[in-house]
Amino acid sequence: MSLIFEHHIKLDNITDSTIDKCVDVNAVTALTALFDSLTNTDNALSKAQLKQAISKGALWLTRGKHTQRLRRLKRAMQQGDELHFYYNEAVLASEVAAAILISDEVDYSVWYKPFGMLSQGSKWSDHCTISRFVQQHFPSERAVFIVHRLDKAATGLILIAHSKKAAQALSSMFENRTTNDNSLEKNYQIIVHGNHSINEQPQVITAEVDGKSARSTFRCLTYDQNKNQSLIEVKIDSGRKHQIRVHAASVGLPIVGDRLHGIADNNEPLNLQLCAVSLRFICPITQKTQFFQLSEVLRPQL
Repeated sequence: MSLIFEHHIKLDNITDSTIDKCVDVNAVTALTALFDSLTNTDNALSKAQLKQAISKGALWLTRGKHTQRLRRLKRAMQQGDELHFYYNEAVLASEVAAAILISDEVDYSVWYKPFGMLSQGSKWSDHCTISRFVQQHFPSERAVFIVHRLDKAATGLILIAHSKKAAQALSSMFENRTTNDNSLEKNYQIIVHGNHSINEQPQVITAEVDGKSARSTFRCLTYDQNKNQSLIEVKIDSGRKHQIRVHAASVGLPIVGDRLHGIADNNEPLNLQLCAVSLRFICPITQKTQFFQLSEVLRPQL
């Protein structure tokens, strides 16, 4: 069984019922404070284990009213600082394939997110997130902001902003799009169980998702009779959570590899066959039309 625990330290000599241990602040760094406070406990870790966990985003610093991840191992502590350490051995051992840079537009960049990569991290880590991957592959002075999200199990195009202004403008574009709004068009490809080729015309699905209106358009690209699977192009006019997965299942065409809304189980050899393959939008910063698409090799293969 993997080791999981939380540990909280206050850099002070004043006891506090919400803190596991108080540590004298004199000449203490984050690493030494954490190492010393865990020594002789059931959760004692070596400095090498602590360094690895901290590098993957398991340590947080609260200073005053602000809490943020802390990666600088030798950062000096101040009176009243609090360290929050979240250790999950299984999470920290997780690995994902590398993201791929599709285009760098200065104000933002476009990436291919692989299967299993998260859009955002948790208190336990952020090493398997697209945001952390971009941070590690761009200069440190270049800010990274998530604009929109893709499911962990999905693959495809995702935008990353590099300034607060760009993040606000691009996020607003995604959040405020409407059915008849041509300023943003997202296309996906999915592989589903069943024959969708019998629908000669695109199929519009308007089933609610979590009680909210949603609209998707399915168009069959090809059908493999031997597998009884269809490759479908999907356009969405709304961005509800798991919208495509819910809509596909609602019309009897569950997505291959979907363990949540489909028929796949833990023995399914394929990952979720859902990919964001193209993105067209009027850039709110330059007012120019931008179009990005994945090469065939990165798309679902029937």
